[in-house]
Amino acid sequence: MALAGPAPIASPLAELMPADLPLREHVQLQGLWHRYANATAGDWTLQGIDLALHQGELVGLLGPSGCGKTTLLRLIAGFERPERGSVLIDGRAVAGQGRWLPPERRGVGMVFQDYALFPHLDAWRNACFGLRRGQDSSRASWLLELLGLNGLEGRYPHELSGGQRQRLALARALAPGPSVVLLDEPFSNLDVEVRLRLRSELPAVLSRCGASGLIVTHDPEEALAICDRVAVLRDGVLHQCASPRQLVQHPATSFVGRFVLQGNLLPAQRCGEQVVTALGSLHAKAGSSLLPQGGAAGDSEEVLVSPEAIGLHPDAEGEAWVQGREFLGREWLYRVQLGDLKLRLRLPLEAEYSRGQRCRLTLRPGALGVLFPSQQALQVGPPAQRP
Repeated sequence: MALAGPAPIASPLAELMPADLPLREHVQLQGLWHRYANATAGDWTLQGIDLALHQGELVGLLGPSGCGKTTLLRLIAGFERPERGSVLIDGRAVAGQGRWLPPERRGVGMVFQDYALFPHLDAWRNACFGLRRGQDSSRASWLLELLGLNGLEGRYPHELSGGQRQRLALARALAPGPSVVLLDEPFSNLDVEVRLRLRSELPAVLSRCGASGLIVTHDPEEALAICDRVAVLRDGVLHQCASPRQLVQHPATSFVGRFVLQGNLLPAQRCGEQVVTALGSLHAKAGSSLLPQGGAAGDSEEVLVSPEAIGLHPDAEGEAWVQGREFLGREWLYRVQLGDLKLRLRLPLEAEYSRGQRCRLTLRPGALGVLFPSQQALQVGPPAQRP
């Protein structure tokens, strides 16, 4: 019997529209803890992860190398068993709660960083590899057309470009009709133009197939650009899972602000209604007062400010100096050292300074910041006069 699904369309990716699907949870991770066999007793790779993936949603797993992103995918796919907690797929426990299902029975598709295509099989047989005996192959045919691979069915992987191999790997993962597709840094081996094109097409392809996606990346720009929500991990701990807009406007921790927004963290001290940093003072935004210090007693506070919030002033006696710069097309990204602080500044093209330039740094008037751990919004300048 043929698999249900949309008929192939003439211009597959240009005409895709998100499907109108009822919202339900495809994946639920509940209290997930994991460590590898050679780890010490307290050396957890993942610590108490709670996360849900809804139907038709693309969620990014973002964090530095070694934070547990790929391990999380392996637990969902069934390549690892969790030490504690459970994994549910479409409401069915597949790990934990006294149950264990092997990978082939979970209905999960996997797209690897290195594609993992079979070199001795042509594109058509690679695409059909995951189909069960007797299962209709029309979905594989539709996917090859959907992904722009029609006409290439007889080619072997070495005869395809990197982008075509990545599309073929996605077609193979989607052909059996999984509800969930796991992608482990799928675009990291592609050149910039192909990577940008494929990542922009991915959400539409998953939506058209009625599948949810969980994509591992270490690139904040990529995660914010294409994902419905982004889960930020560090040292096995989930710091925040939210929409890109929420992450940008309301980072839950200083690490989220630093890693995702590439912001600057400045050690801070309170002085009355002012928060004092090495670059200047900030105050609570108009209409509010400085909140009591958050966190445990004795915890240090720090202010997150954007690279645009800091001004650079050449000064031969200045305590800061320019470490380097990157040309971003319309502006410069400067790396500046001030004592133990390594800061990032975005400056206009006319602000051209050489490596080693001595300077002073200040907070720009009106610039915004966030005080952690209380997450209070701050602003540079004199406190607003309250009536």
